[in-house]
Amino acid sequence: MNCAISGEVPEEPVVSKNSGLLFEKRLIERHISEYGKCPITGESLTMDDIVPVKTGKIVRPRPVQAASIPGMLGMFQTEWDSLMLSNFALEQQLHTARQELSHALYQHDAACRVIARLKKERDEARSLLAQAERHIPASTPITVNASAVSNGRTVTPDEVGPGGKKICPGISASIFDELTECNAALSQQRKKRQIPSTLAPIDDLERYTQISSHPLQKTSKPGIASIDIHHNKDIIATGGFDTNAVIFNRSSGEILSTLSGHSKKVTSVKFVGRDDLFLSSSADKTVRIWQGSDDGNYNCNHVLKDHNAEVQAVTVHATNNYFVTASLDNTWCFYELSSGLCLTQVEDPTGSEGGYTSAAFHPDGLILGTGTSEAIVKIWDVKSQTNVARFDGHVGAVTAISFSENGYFLATAASDGVKLWDLRKLRNFRTFAPYGSETPTSSVEFDHSGSYLALAGADIRVYQVANVKSEWNCIKTFPDLSGTGKATCVKFGPDAKYLAVGSMDRNLRIFGLPGDTEAMES
Repeated sequence: MNCAISGEVPEEPVVSKNSGLLFEKRLIERHISEYGKCPITGESLTMDDIVPVKTGKIVRPRPVQAASIPGMLGMFQTEWDSLMLSNFALEQQLHTARQELSHALYQHDAACRVIARLKKERDEARSLLAQAERHIPASTPITVNASAVSNGRTVTPDEVGPGGKKICPGISASIFDELTECNAALSQQRKKRQIPSTLAPIDDLERYTQISSHPLQKTSKPGIASIDIHHNKDIIATGGFDTNAVIFNRSSGEILSTLSGHSKKVTSVKFVGRDDLFLSSSADKTVRIWQGSDDGNYNCNHVLKDHNAEVQAVTVHATNNYFVTASLDNTWCFYELSSGLCLTQVEDPTGSEGGYTSAAFHPDGLILGTGTSEAIVKIWDVKSQTNVARFDGHVGAVTAISFSENGYFLATAASDGVKLWDLRKLRNFRTFAPYGSETPTSSVEFDHSGSYLALAGADIRVYQVANVKSEWNCIKTFPDLSGTGKATCVKFGPDAKYLAVGSMDRNLRIFGLPGDTEAMES
């Protein structure tokens, strides 16, 4: 007896009371649950109308094809053909998917090229528009903002853009090539760099003591805000709260020149490694370029007034042809040294992280580090003038920033101490917090060989530079002998043979080996 639905012998036969037809139980149950009627007669049917039929265990007969070897071979052949057809269909689907993916990637690449071309055309249009604005005469007189000045002169109306800001020419391709060549040369030299044999050993640094003190600044407004050392000539420059910068010959103990002209404290001083050039920045919002003369005096070549707030830092590029200034107006300017021309003025688009309080070039010259008044350290790509990294974690304004000569480490100082950053992994790997929160760390400086690190605050401390995993040991601690309890700046002399320290009194202090006192006096 066969099932009325499948036509096969049922495993669990049931009979309908109404029609007397035989069904497979699972088939009729599913049909009733979906339709509620007999699949054959179409009459209403429920499970109560189904009666199971008790039979003996049914053994399904073997299919006819499986009853002989040729039949089984035919079954296998049929299965194989089905498998091959299925595999062929899958390969066709894979091929179609690959074609669609290739087409999508091509479209994406074409879209990227179109976007890049449109951006280039947009930038060219903006440049042409800026040039047109400079040459089209205005219909009404233009009021030039007092901050729109360059090299100490007021710019003409056609040099001023919207908002009274001076239009900068930008960094040219030839300058980019010069910076890139300098970067490649210095990077190659660094790979062969060795610690000089003339470098002061740790044993000597442990015996350093104050060997001289020189009253350089005026008594009316004591305090040295910044120091720089010309290593080839062994002369020291100081910038004071008395608005003057002083050039001092350490060997003879004489003041070579006093540079007057700023109206507020001198925040930063820097020697240029050529042509007796010298830079100073001030809280009076200006930067001055000084030229040394044969008689030892310095004359002011340019007064730069591109910032509209205190200029906190100035740093010279490794080419000695360009320099950068950083200001509390939340901008940094890239200058050509020979002409004093501001090539570009970069403003942070966020504008919410405070003005710049410190700045320094990476030894290779293509990276600029800046510290802000809101405890943020920012790393800039000089060529694109974009912020490529930022470090958080400090408390208070970042007062000083220094790159190690090996190019891997960055040291930053703030109210909470000194943090060391690994520029390869962009992370903080060590923190020195020698002073309380009421005494910020004012200065931090690597020596020229990258072997020692000095920091200044309530005292002066020198550390031995190690690697990321090793301990950086404190070699020597010098007390602040000014009596003010605040050392403001520290610099290593050539080969770390001495340290120059400025404090909140008017004296420049030299720390070195005790025997060097007689040598210096002689």
